[in-house]
Amino acid sequence: MNTGRLRLGMLSILLTVIVICMSVLCLLSYATSMADLRLSQRYANTVRIRYELEKEGRQLLNEAGEGSIIETEIQLEGYKLNIKANKENGETAIDTWSVRKIWQEDESVGDLWGGN
Repeated sequence: MNTGRLRLGMLSILLTVIVICMSVLCLLSYATSMADLRLSQRYANTVRIRYELEKEGRQLLNEAGEGSIIETEIQLEGYKLNIKANKENGETAIDTWSVRKIWQEDESVGDLWGGN
């Protein structure tokens, strides 16, 4: 009976490389999904704030009396809504309706060149 030697050296090296590659791909996939989750939560928060500002602006326009000139700024969680409108003859003419993020200078960098 002829018993051949079973060589597992190359096979074990190949399987080890495959396991390492799959582990790296798994970690990259997890890191990407967590980054996507954080980004989607940040975007959802921004949309929620914008919708709340829009709701408050619409309520303000609905509560305004006939013939009034509306010029206001509503702030909420780092965003502001600027409204300029006229309400006459049952209709509202909106001149300005803009939602912007309130900009704050980042001073954590230190004494950086200001651009002058």
